[in-house]
Amino acid sequence: MSDRIEKSIELNAPLARVWRALTDHREFGEWFRVEMDGPFVVGKVARGRILHPGYEHLTWHATVQRMEFERVFAFTWHPYAVDPKVDYAIETPTLVEFRLEPIAAGTRLTLTESGFDKLPSSRRDLAFRMNENGWTQQMKNIERHVGT
Repeated sequence: MSDRIEKSIELNAPLARVWRALTDHREFGEWFRVEMDGPFVVGKVARGRILHPGYEHLTWHATVQRMEFERVFAFTWHPYAVDPKVDYAIETPTLVEFRLEPIAAGTRLTLTESGFDKLPSSRRDLAFRMNENGWTQQMKNIERHVGT
């Protein structure tokens, strides 16, 4: 198993549009399916109610690590933290990075999630597999979102 997930997509949207979809908490929530509590601030925890069917009982948590204007948006989180009886705070979080690059057609968006090797072995494979599938869907979601 790999320690990282990487996805890349070419979006027919300008860099500024993709950046806004990633870093404006309201827009992020629309395509990511989370009702965010407030804006993203580097060094602070972002929270929101998950709206994806079957996961509405969960709160989304991420700590914003970097916001380099129109280049990099990064946060740490606990991947596939779906069991309300488990204290995921004792685990080392993974790092999610969105990198933007201007291209002729618009913007290349590359997503990387790394750090799965630090998760407990009892849930590492499942968290990796679920996030691999989840990021495939989320890349389609942001593509639809910035195309509107």
